[in-house]
Amino acid sequence: MSDLSSLAIYLAFVLIIVVALMVVTHLLGERHKARGTGIPYESGMLPTGSARLRFPVDFYLVAMFFVIFDVAAVFLFAWAVAARESGWAGYAAILVFMIESAAGLAYIWKKGAFDWGARRKREHLRKHGYSS
Repeated sequence: MSDLSSLAIYLAFVLIIVVALMVVTHLLGERHKARGTGIPYESGMLPTGSARLRFPVDFYLVAMFFVIFDVAAVFLFAWAVAARESGWAGYAAILVFMIESAAGLAYIWKKGAFDWGARRKREHLRKHGYSS
């Protein structure tokens, strides 16, 4: 039997089990029609508003910066483990990588990506003609 046929048989068994479990839980599951069962319950408190809150873009920017520089840290740790085996070529490559990462950090810092305070809002309003 080839590898693809055994994979197809495995996939068929998985799909059969998933469908069977869904059908059984649908047929045997309880059905509640009481008034309070459809309301979300969070720590004993009733919901007070919509769960769809709008967050400022700054939160998403910080999240993206964290992911980008966290991946850079992973590369640095991987290089540190293999530093002796990579030799001078590896050292030159990681040096270029660190310089590029530092330049990227300096660029986003200069652009004001980390300024969250009232000063940034005043500058934004002044830039767009809303100065007081």
